[in-house]
Amino acid sequence: MKVLQVDVVVPVRNEERDLVPSIRRLVAYLRESFPFTARVTIADNGSTDATWTLATGLARELAEVRAVHMELAGRGRALRAIWSASDAEVLAYMDVDLSTDLNALLPLVAPLLSGHSDLAIGTRLARGSRVIRGPKRELISRGYNVLLHTLMGARFSDAQCGFKAIRRDQARALLPLTQDTGWFFDTELLVLAERAGLRIHEVPVDWIDDLDSRVDIIGTALADLRGMARLGAGFARGTIQVPQLRGASLPGRRNGAGPAESSMPLQIARFAVIGVGSTIAYLGLYLLLRGSMPAQAANLVSLLLTAVANTAANRRLTFGISGRPNVARHQFKGLLTFGIGLALTAGALAVLDAGSPHHGRGTEILVLFGANLVAAVLRFALYRTWVFGRSKRGADRAAAEKDVSARAEPVRPSPVEPFGSTVQLTAMTAQRERTS
Repeated sequence: MKVLQVDVVVPVRNEERDLVPSIRRLVAYLRESFPFTARVTIADNGSTDATWTLATGLARELAEVRAVHMELAGRGRALRAIWSASDAEVLAYMDVDLSTDLNALLPLVAPLLSGHSDLAIGTRLARGSRVIRGPKRELISRGYNVLLHTLMGARFSDAQCGFKAIRRDQARALLPLTQDTGWFFDTELLVLAERAGLRIHEVPVDWIDDLDSRVDIIGTALADLRGMARLGAGFARGTIQVPQLRGASLPGRRNGAGPAESSMPLQIARFAVIGVGSTIAYLGLYLLLRGSMPAQAANLVSLLLTAVANTAANRRLTFGISGRPNVARHQFKGLLTFGIGLALTAGALAVLDAGSPHHGRGTEILVLFGANLVAAVLRFALYRTWVFGRSKRGADRAAAEKDVSARAEPVRPSPVEPFGSTVQLTAMTAQRERTS
């Protein structure tokens, strides 16, 4: 019996229109142009149309196809369950619309089968990629990846391309650490893989946008932001511990560590992203309160409400300090630094009132934005040297002492339990009838 080298999973949910032509096209490519043994697994997750009926029909007709049905929806849930149980050496997946040119499949899996790399992704954002899609999706995709690079320290170029593969042994180690059941699953797995020291191979792809895509862009974007926040909090608190599976971790980062070890440019980038969100929240609150309060009162309340959130976010994400120790002290110092912002914004409003008593609301917002920008520069300097500086140095010393003591006694990795042992799958594997 031949060893199964590649299992290509195609997650589907209510895809009765695209399923049959796409699977036939994929199987034809595997038969004619793919040199490795391969199987196509149709992963139906919660379809309510004729998708499952069509999937089972394809499984009966085509020897390379099997169909797996899961009652609950969720691409991440389906991939985790099927990959965890697969017997193939390399586990891959692609979107059912086949937006990615199939000629990229061989370059995707070959480095994994050879042992050169551990995980491979198709990328639409690298040189050599040829992409046809609308400006809205292009902007969202690039913005999302900028956030990943800034907030999570990620180095891979494209987290969202539906064209990925991973070695089975590495998948078995990482899948139990993943939690997302939807679209963020890809990003979560990639971030964990980088922190585990795995080698990620990127393949520039030819990609054509599916104009009939039913993905909820806004809902997916919000879910992705929540996923990043969960991962960042888990790394900062130490509740997500990633084993070192190959080589060393990323430069300057200990296992499971957060942004505390980040370089100053990365800290500035994270501080800037948090600052943008905080400024938007501040201006929104100011406009909301300005209808019922004088300008100075609305300014004070808005600054106070955003100060606590800003300090907490920078404490955890920018400077990598987690846990309850010194939280009250950090928040108190953070409020004092926001006093600078209050003084600058209040002074700017006072000067504006004196020089132009009949100014409009737009002028107020512009003046406040400029004052906040100046205050942000001063606040970052104080955060780094006074508010969080001592705590960071103390944490670094404690971590160094822990590293020294850890070298004295070898650490034995704990066994990783297979994921999904309780997941009930309904599978149908086709047997083609052959006549002599």
